Amino acid sequence: MVPLTDLPLFPLSAVLFPGGPLTLRIFEQRYLDLVRDCSRRSCGFGVCLILQGREAGEPAVPAAVGTVARITDFYTLPDGLLGIAAEGAERFQVTTTRVRDNGLVHGEVRFWPAEPRVPVPPEHGLLATILERLIEKAGGPFAKAERACYDDASWVGFRLAENLPLAQPERQHLLQMTDPLERLAALMHYVPRFQRA
Repeated sequence: MVPLTDLPLFPLSAVLFPGGPLTLRIFEQRYLDLVRDCSRRSCGFGVCLILQGREAGEPAVPAAVGTVARITDFYTLPDGLLGIAAEGAERFQVTTTRVRDNGLVHGEVRFWPAEPRVPVPPEHGLLATILERLIEKAGGPFAKAERACYDDASWVGFRLAENLPLAQPERQHLLQMTDPLERLAALMHYVPRFQRA
């Protein structure tokens, strides 16, 4: 049995995928504390989609499956607030949560193993092509991704889930899938929605 780990949680109205980018404006004291603690201990924090509530104010109810965010950079925003850049790492499942005195939600979590590297099958090759076009247009952190990435079913699935204009519950469903080929099959069902008539 995989042991449980205590992880501070940052509920967001967005889904973070393994390897995906995340930028945040930090202004609430509980999250300033979280960032300081994570920096001191060189550890990540958990990002979970908000099921109930809002990002600011009262503690929100987070989804049971999330992704660890590892901070890669800090900067001061034009309005003087703290900005952070982070990257998605391993996924986890929350077994229980508790709210600390400062309003920060902590979870007892069980980490999921990384998905096996599986090639994109020919019947899903269209997805890799769509992703390549989306990244060419948008630029960003994956503009210089190696060709081999486009033949990795997990990488293609996670990057498409980030880049297609999906509803957050759809993204959460894709995050919770544990088979990269099943995720690609699900994405194939979403694609016709975005193709021009």
